[in-house]
Formats: sequence, C-alpha cells, structure tokens
Amino acid sequence: MKKTPKTQKTTAGNDGLALVIVESPTKAKTLNRFLAGRYRVIASQGHVMDLPSSSMGIDVEHDFTPKYVVIKKRKPLVKELKAEAKDVKELWLATDPDREGEAISWHLSNLLGEGKKVQRAVFHEITPHAIEEAFQHPQAIDMSKVNAQQARRVLDRLVGYSISPLLWQKVSRGLSAGRVQSVTVRLIVDREREIRAFKPREYWSIEATLTPEKKEHPFTAQLVKIGEEDLELKNQAQSDRLVEILKSAAYSVDKVTESQRKRNPLPPFTTSTLQQESYHKLRYSASRTMRIAQQLYEGIELGEEGPTGLITYMRTDSVRLAEDAEKSIRATIEKKFGKPYLPDAPRRYKSRKGAQEAHEAIRVTDIERAPENIKSYLTPDQLKLYQLIWSRTLASQMNPSISKVTAVDIRATAEKAKPSAYQFRATGTQMVFDGFTAAYAVAEEESDDAPKSQLLPALTAQEILKLLRIAPEQHFTKPPPRYSDASLVKTLEELGIGRPSTYAPTIHTILDRNYVQRQAAALMPTELGEIVTDLLVQHFPAILDTKFTAQMEGELDGVEEGKMDWVKCVREFYAPFQGAVAQAQAGMESVKKQVVETGESCPQCQRPIVIKWGRHGKFLSCSGFPECKYAKTITTGVKCPEPNCTGELVARRSKRGSFYGCSSYPDCRHVQKTLQPSPNTDSSSADSSPAIAE
Repeated sequence: MKKTPKTQKTTAGNDGLALVIVESPTKAKTLNRFLAGRYRVIASQGHVMDLPSSSMGIDVEHDFTPKYVVIKKRKPLVKELKAEAKDVKELWLATDPDREGEAISWHLSNLLGEGKKVQRAVFHEITPHAIEEAFQHPQAIDMSKVNAQQARRVLDRLVGYSISPLLWQKVSRGLSAGRVQSVTVRLIVDREREIRAFKPREYWSIEATLTPEKKEHPFTAQLVKIGEEDLELKNQAQSDRLVEILKSAAYSVDKVTESQRKRNPLPPFTTSTLQQESYHKLRYSASRTMRIAQQLYEGIELGEEGPTGLITYMRTDSVRLAEDAEKSIRATIEKKFGKPYLPDAPRRYKSRKGAQEAHEAIRVTDIERAPENIKSYLTPDQLKLYQLIWSRTLASQMNPSISKVTAVDIRATAEKAKPSAYQFRATGTQMVFDGFTAAYAVAEEESDDAPKSQLLPALTAQEILKLLRIAPEQHFTKPPPRYSDASLVKTLEELGIGRPSTYAPTIHTILDRNYVQRQAAALMPTELGEIVTDLLVQHFPAILDTKFTAQMEGELDGVEEGKMDWVKCVREFYAPFQGAVAQAQAGMESVKKQVVETGESCPQCQRPIVIKWGRHGKFLSCSGFPECKYAKTITTGVKCPEPNCTGELVARRSKRGSFYGCSSYPDCRHVQKTLQPSPNTDSSSADSSPAIAE
C-alpha cells in the first residue's frame, strides 16, 4: 500500500492557483492532500441555491421555469465563495457524480463562473489515481443530469406546495405530502391493514427422532406424505391419531439421494443492498448506514497517510467493478486464500434494468487495506461498515462454495392402519469447499415447513431404523411481516420508486412527519399516517399509485439519459394534477373539524374536554379554545416502569425521532424507545437518553 506524503493545507492566500469546489469540508481536506500546491480546495457545504421557501418559485405559465435563489443560511458562505473565486481564472467543480452533485456544480458555475474557465472533475473514489485521472480529463457540466434533478425538484415542489396546504386546512398545520414519501407511507399502511385482516390458519407437523439399529446416531425426519397424499394436518385430533399409529410403525430407509450444491457469491454492494445488509448484519438504519458510508467515502485520517477515501461513491445502483480493481482483488484472493478460491476469469454481474452503468459498485478503494490494519483510526461504527464492504468486495470475486446435500426418504409401515405406508424425509448438508464464504458469511435460508438440515449418519437403502421419539407440533400461518428499513428499501427498489439517493431520506422524512413510527425493528403507520394516506388515495389516486410513481422515475431516468425533455415530463404530469387539486379543494373532508367528546370537564373552565387532531396526532383539548388554551397529551395507558411513579407513558418526539416519555415529566424523566422492547433490538443503541437514534 503506497503512502502519500502529508501536505500542508492550502489557503486563499495561494494566489494564482486554480480553485476547486467540493461539497463537504471533509472531502475538501482529503482532496487537499493530493492537490495542494497546484489547486486550492474549498467546500460549498452542499446546495447553495434552491427554490424559495416562501413561495412555489415555479413559473407554471412559462415552461415551469424555476426561480432559484441563494439559500438563506448559505448567503454568508456564498459571499466567501465569491471572494475566493474573484481573482482566479480557472474554476474546477468536483461535486459528487450524480444528479444532485451535477446540479450543485451548475449553480456554482452560474454564481461564480463568469469570465472564468469552468471545468468539471468527475471521480467515483477519492484516491490519487482517480483524482489525477479526473483532472487530466476534465468534463463539461452534464446538463441532462442537471435537467433530471431540476425536473425532480420541480415535480416535488408542485406536489408538496399544492397538497400540503390542503392537509394543513383539513387535518393539521405542519403536515406534508410528497411524490415519493406519500407512496412509501401507503406501502406501510397497506401492509399494516393486511396484517390486521389476516386470519391465522392452524396446521400440525410431526417429527420423528430415529437412529440406525446397528449404531447410535440420532437424527430427525419430518413426515411429508400419508400414503400417496402430501401431509395436511389441520388440528390436534388428526395429529394425535396419526402419532399413535406411527409409534408402533416399522421404519426403514427407502432411498438415499446425494447431490452437490453450488452457491455463488453475491455481487458487490449497491446503495440498496448495502442498506439491506447493514440492517440485517449490523442493525443499522438506512440513514445511519449512509451517514457512515459518507464518512468512509469522503476520507478518514489514517495517521501519517493523512485523510484517505476508503470506499467508492456510496450512491449507485451498478454492480460493475473497474478492471484495475478486479485485478487487485484477484491478487489479494490468491495471496490470502490460495488458487482454489480464485476463478479462472473475473466474475461479472448484471445490474438491474435502468442502472447507471457509468458508476461502479460500492467497494473499498484499496483491497490491501484490511480492516484490522486500520481499525485504530476508525470509530466502532466505521470499522463495522468498512469490514462489511471489504469482505463483500473480496467475496464477490471468489469461487462458489460447494456442499454435499443428502436427502433420505424413510418409509414407516403400519400394517394394521389405512393407509399403511407413510413417508418421512431427512436432509443433511456437509460443506465440501467453503469458497467465498471464507471471506463473507451468508445465512442459510430456512422456512418453518422445510426439513431441517443436519449432519446425518451414513445410511443405505433398506436399512432398518429404530424410533426413539415422535412428536407433533402445532403451527399457525403467519401474516406478512411489517416492513423494516431493509425490506422497505428492497421493495422501493423492486417497484422502481425513488433512486439510491432517496431511500434513506424518505424513511427519515416519514418518521419525522409522524406518519410512521418504529416499534423495535418494525415500521408501523401512525393513526395520522393512515388518515392522511386515505385522504390522498381518495383525492390523488395517481400520486399514490406505485406504478405511476415508478413511471415518473423512469421518465426522470430518460431525462438524465438525454432521451426526454424535462419540461415535457413536467407538463404531462401537471395538467391532470392541477385538476385533481381543484377537486380536492372542494371535496376533501375536514378531519380537523371532527372532534370526539370524552365526557370529562376542563379543569380550568369546566367546559367539555374533546379529542382533536394536531400535527403529532390526537390530543385532549378544551372545547372552549381559543378562549381556554388547556390541552393535554393522550397517554398510551402503559404505566411508567419507574418505582414510585404514578405516571403513564406518552408518545413524544424530538429532533432525533420518536420515543416514549413519562406523563409526569419533568418530575419523572424516564424515556424508552418502544412500549415493549424487543429481544431483537440492537442493545448498542437501546439507551435511556431522549436523544433517540433514527
């Protein structure tokens, strides 16, 4: 691993140097390591221009022209940027290689580029080679990407600025609607209603513990057939009758089948698969995963080596690896594991339809930089995520694992019964060659009904078996599971809703709006989320339709590829949408006016207490409002667990998310993340602080 000498940070005093602008100070610091002495590198700290916050900012009469303004909190920074750029002749824009990064570069060019040579540097990893290549091969700003971002921003503003005021008027102030967020909430609402409507069905299984007569080696087998019919036991009475028959049956091996199973490695990570696997293996939310990945991409201080980008750009839907990276990975596999683990040729994977193949998959920038060698420089979160990406990068170019699978069919014969023959099955799996799993552990997929895999004794056809135990087991069919971060991201990607950059922010937004809340690992709709969803489905069915939303994403991709005009894309959406807004303004039911009497009296003025709707859901209010401003939060009915406290838990919110606090606050400061903590909850994040994780 080559080390780059640490350089002094350049400043605005370096006259004559070309100016490079990136988004973040961390990224600027890392680039300064490679460019100091030749360029000055400064940060824009993200977007500097956007649509105004106080008006729609779109000229709907004239081709939807956006009226961009400098973001208020960025005005002092823009003043500094202009001062830095005032005397330079060459301006380099090195923002991220996606739509948002291209739009930031475009705005910076418009603000700072007059009279200057403006060039775009595009790279997908922050390494010496990638940076050098980017600056040796400058590009123009990609206006197709800019227009795709512009179309998305305009569409989102049209939806949000038109529907949100309706929700303020009909439900409560502070609510919002969004082209992607509202569809995402609908998915969670629909799943919750499936769960409520689900009626479990009872069924039974029977498991036998057997051993060869001549040698003691117990194993288990599942009953799969009664005569020629597949097993179907609906109740305990059927199961118990069958168990009595099988207790006195004669058991023998009917057939032994051996096969080889190859398991291919998984592709390198995309944004979606990284978020899913990070959730499954590390229990990190999508937001947490992307925040850590951003840190690893922009650069970590590695002692004398200085700030170093450790992974490639983390917003991508491509599974492609660069050829240089493949060569390096293959060399490391041969060195670390040996030739049997190395395929004859690099493994290539097919990206999903519509993926941006100009990007790479998420991989480590230097495969020789093993996690154990840099762990002293990383936080525990950074180390865990880096280890995950490093292992997956390595495994993606390794040979398959090979297992020997043995399936044993067992005949149970009960001569006096009808039918007299019963079939059991036992399966055993033995690893022959671990292949890629030597680098990356994968979980075996099992179902409740599938025969359990085990280490079987050596068995031959016709061999007599001895029954040691036979036991029935009751089961119930299960409803579909609630969404987790991982399963929701997977569904959004499969349905074509949103882009890699939008998954984590969308989940964060719907939690922040109190449309959805976390219960342990599950995402559940709030009553507010269900009410808003029902109103939007009724009055804006197209906006809440997953196929329509996916079609819009496809059109935005078409704009990015230069195949579609962005104004046409927006115009075709806006005409029918405008009609739907007009109808909703006249016909949408007002939830705000619906109040429920409680039978209680206001302790301040004795008028009736009623239940009303607010931004965060239901609350108790005096019916004499605004003359009487008495209001009270509705508790969950769950007693506060603190000793000697008579309060009840109340759903509360902070800037960091939802939690449950005691109604006796500030006398009692007890808080917890869920009403019933789940044994699966990540203990590392289950603290008792009100600063709740995502």
